[in-house]
Amino acid sequence: MANIQKRHLRHNRIRKKVTGTAERPRLSVHFSGRHITAQVINDREGKTLASVNTTEKDLRGDARANVAIAEKVGKLIAERGLAKNIKFIVFDRGGFKYHGKVKALANAAREAGLQF
Repeated sequence: MANIQKRHLRHNRIRKKVTGTAERPRLSVHFSGRHITAQVINDREGKTLASVNTTEKDLRGDARANVAIAEKVGKLIAERGLAKNIKFIVFDRGGFKYHGKVKALANAAREAGLQF
């Protein structure tokens, strides 16, 4: 079974348990080979409340999916979430293992003020 199929299986298993609500939205992360995407999502209403992507103008020059950029994305998503009065979230690692980029993004979001 290919790595991407294994990641999808892990992600489906996680999503059975992790759901975003209005009180505690879900912070979903995705890593492609080159870009990082983070979204704060209210699953009950099906709305994205805040998002950060490395294709944005401010982050485009550094477009690499590495630990340093993951820290920037984590800090930026926390700032955007806090601006919309979102302090408590549920972390959805998207089927990725919790180390490296995923851990760096989560720690940066925690340090910037999000609680999970």
